[in-house]
Amino acid sequence: MAKDIIINSTVNEARIAVLDNGSVSEIYIERTKNKGVAGNIYRGKVVKVLPGMQSAFVDIGLNKAAFLHVADVYISDTDHFSLMEDRVANEIDDDVDVDENGGIKEKVFVPIEELLQEEQEIVVQVAKEPIGQKGARITTHLTIPGRYLVLMPTYDHIGVSRRIESEEERERLKNILLSIKPENIGLIARTVSEGSREQELRQDMDYLMRIWSKTQNHSQKGKVPSLIYEDLDLVYRILRDMTTDDVKTIIIDNKSTFMNMKSFIREYLPDLKVELQLYENDMPIFDYYNIEIEISRLLDRRVWLKSGGYIVIDQAEALTVIDVNTGRYVGKRNFDDTVLKTNLEAAKEIALQLRLRNLGGIIIVDFIDMEKEEHKQKVLQTLENELKSDRAKASV
Repeated sequence: MAKDIIINSTVNEARIAVLDNGSVSEIYIERTKNKGVAGNIYRGKVVKVLPGMQSAFVDIGLNKAAFLHVADVYISDTDHFSLMEDRVANEIDDDVDVDENGGIKEKVFVPIEELLQEEQEIVVQVAKEPIGQKGARITTHLTIPGRYLVLMPTYDHIGVSRRIESEEERERLKNILLSIKPENIGLIARTVSEGSREQELRQDMDYLMRIWSKTQNHSQKGKVPSLIYEDLDLVYRILRDMTTDDVKTIIIDNKSTFMNMKSFIREYLPDLKVELQLYENDMPIFDYYNIEIEISRLLDRRVWLKSGGYIVIDQAEALTVIDVNTGRYVGKRNFDDTVLKTNLEAAKEIALQLRLRNLGGIIIVDFIDMEKEEHKQKVLQTLENELKSDRAKASV
């Protein structure tokens, strides 16, 4: 499928929409004064250790102390092993298959009170943004993403995205990673690395190692808490993370941003094949591509389906509940067929809304009751298939 990326850039915010064959499939918004912190690395101080919860709270300089669970605490002792495949997969938008490079000891549980103490200074990375009254979730397992690779300074292993299905290509990439990997450093080959030359991967690794070296230097000086590594702005993350082979064009309505993106591509992504265009029409770019109306729909609890049915989305701090209703749709055949058609249409729309609204965590979907087991399976299969195109990992 052909994709285009549309960018509306102003002094105060950047808004980005991904068009899949002309239809909006993803929307991202970043405001200059309210930028996200996920991916940032901080030098922080432990303010509270809670043995009963096997967690700690760490001051990293945000409004609320960040939450650190024992599973996210790096253990330098080689007798201990903390599995991090799922976390890496979720945070770099690649489903990762991590392979051992060298001996692995059996995983051993170590109580958090033996790992951390109050007033201790530690280096952490934000894994999840603060939500509502909850502070950010952090980890001491650090990852720095590049165009082709992800650098793991605290995890001496290699991995290849599961989205690369060819076993021959997977083996080729693993061999390259083993040959270029610095000692005591981990590397993951991202999906976009499929077919890449060793030189491209090595250049990306060298770039990431320079970033890590600067981050290490910052971590050894200055006040605590402090920010020691900040991820790229949204428009540059889009270039780094989302310009896959199916993206044909990126269209920007701001000349300054357009020129900066061209410079970024020349310096860091010289092999990028996507076409960059400057939008110069008088009509606002999001109106021209019918994106503004999609953004307005994101504010509505009720989302209408083409058949006349609708879904209702209620988001709370702990979970999101989605209810499916037939609405005005009564069908042309029997009731079972009406319900099946509504549920199938809802399954596709729900997957889209999850992407557009960036919904995660626990999501409960109340489909219309179905009597036939084959209908239930068909709806579940449809939902699973639609969620495969989501960058976030989902379990149905």
